[in-house]
Amino acid sequence: MGMHIKEDGSPSYTEDFSAHIFKTKFEDLSPETVHAAKRGVLDWIGCALIGGQHSTPDILIDTLKENSTDHQSIVLGRNTSLSYLDAAMVNGQMGHLLDFDDTHMGGVVLHASSPTLAALFSESQRQPSCGKNFLLAYVCGFEAGVRVGQSSPAHHAGGWHLTGTLGHFSSAVAVAKLLGLNAGQITHAMGIAGTQASGMQQNRGTMCKSFHAGKAAANGILSARLAMRGFDSSLEIIEGKRGFCRIYSSTSAPERMTSELGASWEITRNGFKPYACGVVLHPAIDALIALRQLKSWDLESIESIEVKVNPLVVSITGTQNPSSGLHSKFSIYHSIAVAFIDGKAGIEQYSDHKVLDPQVENLRQKISVTVDESLQRDQAYACIKTKVESKEVFIEHANGTVDHPMSDQDLIQKFLANASPVIGPENAQQTQKKIWSIEQEQDVSKLLLLCK
Repeated sequence: MGMHIKEDGSPSYTEDFSAHIFKTKFEDLSPETVHAAKRGVLDWIGCALIGGQHSTPDILIDTLKENSTDHQSIVLGRNTSLSYLDAAMVNGQMGHLLDFDDTHMGGVVLHASSPTLAALFSESQRQPSCGKNFLLAYVCGFEAGVRVGQSSPAHHAGGWHLTGTLGHFSSAVAVAKLLGLNAGQITHAMGIAGTQASGMQQNRGTMCKSFHAGKAAANGILSARLAMRGFDSSLEIIEGKRGFCRIYSSTSAPERMTSELGASWEITRNGFKPYACGVVLHPAIDALIALRQLKSWDLESIESIEVKVNPLVVSITGTQNPSSGLHSKFSIYHSIAVAFIDGKAGIEQYSDHKVLDPQVENLRQKISVTVDESLQRDQAYACIKTKVESKEVFIEHANGTVDHPMSDQDLIQKFLANASPVIGPENAQQTQKKIWSIEQEQDVSKLLLLCK
């Protein structure tokens, strides 16, 4: 591509990307792409519903209500409503709160759906949208978040939380597409989003991490709405001399914004989580569950558990003794312990109560973790030793990744488990059935009436 050329002769990647998004129609999406988008909608709504049962959203909702009396948009599963921006903020946080939401691993580690879908569902209650336009906007927003991340290869290494920063771009582009903005307005929406982009890894394990997703959702709506009214920005927010890929990353690859653009859509490479924790932990969890299933183990007889993982895992999740349930979602030691003891790593395994469980605390002290540069992010090796024997296992591809995906039925079961306790089994079943045929809906906002 290369429709826009700057005065110095260099490509204008942001404008070219925006032009492509503007001209894309629902009919341009392959059946595989549409299906991937439906999977994302199903999984995210379930994660937001169960995430809303945590105490964290109480604080955010109560605080927002102090400053607003608007009741415009539904807060999922909470039997309340807020302003369009505030509802997007709360729903975005709820979707990411339990770290159970989808994760794209194609050059980035991005939970694109929480900011993007929170923004779209809120905006769809102000700007009625049919299912086809909604899915198209979701796919386009998802693409923006991933490609901005790929254009900034060292972005994560710099300490930024990608769901917060890149989520600004994904939600802004998604809402801009839903609103029917032209190419120039989409470019400005990206510029407005980029100047608000934030989110620090230092807040991992606290209420702030999921707050990043909520802020990205609300700011994405604001960005698109401002652009629609003529608010301008730089036309090169990604590739400019002080653009996103220059100042948010020590290395830059702005050409990734348009490389092979249109050949496929990044949403088809999305990953879904069988476990309620940081995605880089999943290979190790798979390994320990596999070891647990080999025989009936006596916990007291275990002398050590040795695990080898990709270096990124330890850099993100190296905490040995987490202080809370949210904190434990980023502890490989805790994840290994609960996976072996309980044979699963669901919401209960990352509760405050489980963090203080004496059995879990004791086993955590027997675990050693080392890094292996040869292991991919979705691989892990584990060995368990007693006085009389040792067993080992290698995970080639973690469950839920592109190379070992969760099936549609797996996602339905996960959704029903998350949604049924909140909205009831009947509404949960109706919701999942409507999502699989969402392209036939004339007004997507009606779907949310089942999820109040």
